[in-house]
Amino acid sequence: MPPPPLPPEAFVDAITQAPSLRLDKADRDWSKLNPAFAQEVLRLVAKLKQRGFPMTLLEGYRSVERQNLLAGKGSHVTQAKGGESKHQYGLAVDLAPVRDGKVVISEKDAWAMQAYQALGEEAAAAGLTWGGKWSFKDYGHVERAGSLRQLVKK
Repeated sequence: MPPPPLPPEAFVDAITQAPSLRLDKADRDWSKLNPAFAQEVLRLVAKLKQRGFPMTLLEGYRSVERQNLLAGKGSHVTQAKGGESKHQYGLAVDLAPVRDGKVVISEKDAWAMQAYQALGEEAAAAGLTWGGKWSFKDYGHVERAGSLRQLVKK
């Protein structure tokens, strides 16, 4: 079972820190994710909580329109256009650590960066791909390993 959603006020600082991401429009509905992938992510979140890093779903499913809106903001936001992201297929999520009831997205925050590093370790152990390993660092991003073409064929 997914954890209960955080109240909107938990996201206020994150929305303010990254206004171009329009996190107020992000979809946090676990039921829109691929069911098997959602279970993998929930196990990952449970392991991170055991390590002292509670995490929340910052964004899961992403419509083609939203993906194109984010892609239009530049390659520093995303390099995938609509239909090219695993978010559109429920096979990618963006997670963020939660401290004192607030979502912390800045990797400049030492504790948050420790949480993202732990996310990368646990994602690798689970056979998932972590965006923190990419040349374009996306520390909160986790996705199902493999090419999109192969994954969508299944």
